[in-house]
Amino acid sequence: MSKILPVVLLGALAATAAVAAVLLSPRWWAAAVPLLLLLAVAVHDLVQRRHSLLRTYPLLGHLRFALEALRPELQQYFIERNFDGRPFDRDTRSIVYERAKGTDAEEPFGTERDLYLPGSEYLTPSMAPRPVRTEAPRVAIGGPDCTRPYDMALLNVSAMSFGSLSANAVLALNTGARRGGFAHDTGEGGLSEYHLRPGGDLVWEIGTGYFGCRTDDGDFDPRQFAEKAAHEQVKCVSLKISQGAKPGIGGVLPGPKVTAEIARVRGVPQGETVMSPPYHRVYSTPRELVRFLARMRELAGGKPVGFKLCVGSRREFLAVCKAMLEEGTAPDFIVVDGAEGGTGAAPLEFADNVGLPLGEGLMTVHNALVGAGLRDRVRVGAGGKVATGSDLVKRLLQGADYTNAARAMMFAIGCIQAQRCHTNTCPVGVATQDERRARAVDVGDKSQRVERYQEATVKSALRIMAAMGVDDPSGLRPHQLLQRVDPHTVRSYAQIHTWLTPGQLLASAPEGWASDWEAADPDRFSA
Repeated sequence: MSKILPVVLLGALAATAAVAAVLLSPRWWAAAVPLLLLLAVAVHDLVQRRHSLLRTYPLLGHLRFALEALRPELQQYFIERNFDGRPFDRDTRSIVYERAKGTDAEEPFGTERDLYLPGSEYLTPSMAPRPVRTEAPRVAIGGPDCTRPYDMALLNVSAMSFGSLSANAVLALNTGARRGGFAHDTGEGGLSEYHLRPGGDLVWEIGTGYFGCRTDDGDFDPRQFAEKAAHEQVKCVSLKISQGAKPGIGGVLPGPKVTAEIARVRGVPQGETVMSPPYHRVYSTPRELVRFLARMRELAGGKPVGFKLCVGSRREFLAVCKAMLEEGTAPDFIVVDGAEGGTGAAPLEFADNVGLPLGEGLMTVHNALVGAGLRDRVRVGAGGKVATGSDLVKRLLQGADYTNAARAMMFAIGCIQAQRCHTNTCPVGVATQDERRARAVDVGDKSQRVERYQEATVKSALRIMAAMGVDDPSGLRPHQLLQRVDPHTVRSYAQIHTWLTPGQLLASAPEGWASDWEAADPDRFSA
């Protein structure tokens, strides 16, 4: 009460002064009205019951809310250093922006990072560097059961749906993919006209909601799937099992957001809330998953088919490998999404605590396929904070054949990491359905930026590999990536991690893998 009384007295004095001023001269109205408004706010703060802070500190408590609202911008622009921002630091964002604009991403005077911190990683330069390749290599996607293989670029646009991104953003990404000759993953929100109109190569992603190929009750519709998979631009089809930032949970699209256009693309009723369950209806065991992937490939006319997951249980993935062996078929590709991957919205507990980071996930999948004798028929993609040439090289060293980027591609078309993707108020028009905001994305200009960013990043990766004495990704080896494990010790990935040899699990599983391999059941998912 002692803290409230001075404020109340101040308000009373202000009101008295205002009344006196009005009585004395009409010229004081301009001062009296604001004072009366402040008094009204103070009284409202004292009697309201929602905010304890305002009941104790009327008027002054609003300053706290104002500063809290400004905190992200103050942090990003005035406080954080070039190398410690999250999710992407300023150095990384600047590299993407500069490459997208076609300017040099060069820095003077040396690194600002502490290279002696435990966890720091280093790529090893060679005393005999190689000439830099003038033409970027491509990755052939398509196993023995695929009749229409596809040559994938080393860096592609990762999954982002129309609905989470604006129409102009999707158009810019796909136009950039067409211009640069790389692939664009549609995300699970359906195959929209904005994906198809520019003519870029597409990886059509199917999620648990089966948007664009679903029955009225939400099941998979093979007829619709076959019809849309036949599009010339659809080069591959991917079944999304889980996403890095939110593995194992579904999603809800509120009815008011289901516009006529989104309803048409997703194949759902307009204005009705749409649920994406956390599980698939088309399979419940590893064997059923492998069989369904084979069915998808058949329905897609022999085009490459794969699945995307955030790795969790190694035993479950080994069960899928056993199912591949027993069924005599396998997906053409697997995309590993790291727990550090992005999303429009996710529960913080999931984003922070569920799923393996990309490096561990990649090495798990790569080694499992190698050990099961399947690696030569299944290509592995990597997604999750891939933004620079060094990121790309590290992922290739950890077991990937190619990479996908989502947020870096968003930076290329103007994203400023405002982190308002879930509010529909994206300040640059990338992650919004607000037409007024979306018009900020100029498709012609931004598509050129996507093309330039992808080309420059792949060239950077090739320069790094050449400096390491490698002229092709197939020449990269785990011993070429070092990690500081403590303040005094540096070890290579070859020393830190176990790397299986082809067919090793079938012959004699090594210690550390044997129990999981033995327990893996192709007819049951069990962590």
